[in-house]
Amino acid sequence: MKSILIKNAQIINRGKIESRDLFIKNGRIEQKGGIINKKADIEIDATGKYVMPGIIDDQVHFREPGLTHKSDLYTEPRSAVAGGVTSFMEMPNTKPAALTQELLQDKYDIAAQKSLANYSFFMGASNDNIEEVLKTNAKDVCGIKVFMGSSTGNMLVDDKKTLEGIFSKCPMLIATHCEDEATIRANTAIYREKYGENVPIECHPEIRNVEGCYKSSSMAVELAKKHGTRLHILHISTADELDLFRNDIPLQEKKITAEVCVHHLYFNSDHYKTLGTQVKCNPAVKGRNHQEALFPALLDNRLDIIATDHAPHTWDEKQGSYFNAPSGVPLVQHTLNVMLEFYQKGKISLERIVEKMCHAPAECFRMPERGYLDEGNWADVVIFDLEKEWQVSKDNIHYKCKWSPFEGHTFKGQVHSTIVSGHLAYQNGVFFEDKKGERLLFQGQ
Repeated sequence: MKSILIKNAQIINRGKIESRDLFIKNGRIEQKGGIINKKADIEIDATGKYVMPGIIDDQVHFREPGLTHKSDLYTEPRSAVAGGVTSFMEMPNTKPAALTQELLQDKYDIAAQKSLANYSFFMGASNDNIEEVLKTNAKDVCGIKVFMGSSTGNMLVDDKKTLEGIFSKCPMLIATHCEDEATIRANTAIYREKYGENVPIECHPEIRNVEGCYKSSSMAVELAKKHGTRLHILHISTADELDLFRNDIPLQEKKITAEVCVHHLYFNSDHYKTLGTQVKCNPAVKGRNHQEALFPALLDNRLDIIATDHAPHTWDEKQGSYFNAPSGVPLVQHTLNVMLEFYQKGKISLERIVEKMCHAPAECFRMPERGYLDEGNWADVVIFDLEKEWQVSKDNIHYKCKWSPFEGHTFKGQVHSTIVSGHLAYQNGVFFEDKKGERLLFQGQ
């Protein structure tokens, strides 16, 4: 593996920004110092640029196997790397769903051959696979995913007895999608009665409403407290749920943690008028009052992690009517850009962006040697130009679906280079794919 020397960098790490050089060898950060004059195979002059740890996205849907007309484990990791995401954790609701150890291993085998980014995959829970769930190795699988609402086939787990079994027996981190399915079904019936099949997209946050989110999230928290479970609730979207989470203890001591996604921070229900089904997702993008409550909770540490829930569908699929257009938004390539826009507006510091997108996922999922630019750690590194302006267009969208809700939008701040486990994987629009990402490892239970 080629050695890399990054010169004249402004390094963002552990709550500080410092002028440092960075020397990478054999996949790891060998030295971080004021001036490093070692010879390297690759030298990058980062004058005027910032250097941060690679982003760890703990929630993506890359659709392979079975849904590869939308995206796959080649295209989406490339998109991630182009946006500064060096590691991802992917969800089990593929076709077939990852509900057995064999099907889970199949995804790892595919990623080993195709993924430019580091990777891990959640084991899926269903109403009848607890034996398979309990076989999961906590040291090389990121966690167990439970859909407590909003899923298809056998992935919806809405039986209280089954949930009690999973929460009481599983020693690993359990990540949950929390929307109460009974509430959603009842609301769907009401709106179908009113509008037939032509329900306006603006009704989405009324069907998948605040009450449904809170009912499910509060049940998950209750179960976790009862059984001492490590619980991570994904994509919090309402103000009502925020008081379920603590901010009076360090992240390392929390057994119940929460994530917020960039689209819930960026969009609100007003955007349905202009973007329509492009921003249809589950949980729904909700009113401005909920959107505006999320940022303070992120900054005061009730919300621990920023992620994407990257969930691509083809453009044609998203053009369907309310009930036919699938939920999900492609986001992983532009997640850093969204947060840098918030920085430009004075809403968050660069140090806190790194904390929430890099440090916190590593701590929450107990990932050794990742998430920090420390000597000895794996070299997952992003170099970005904070002043570079660029416009999102089909020519620079790397998603297989080739669309984005940000198309036509001008961002200020652009990724210059991305290093994945010591390999220069991306630089100035060019991918270097002779080495793939690494399987992520964890400290276990």
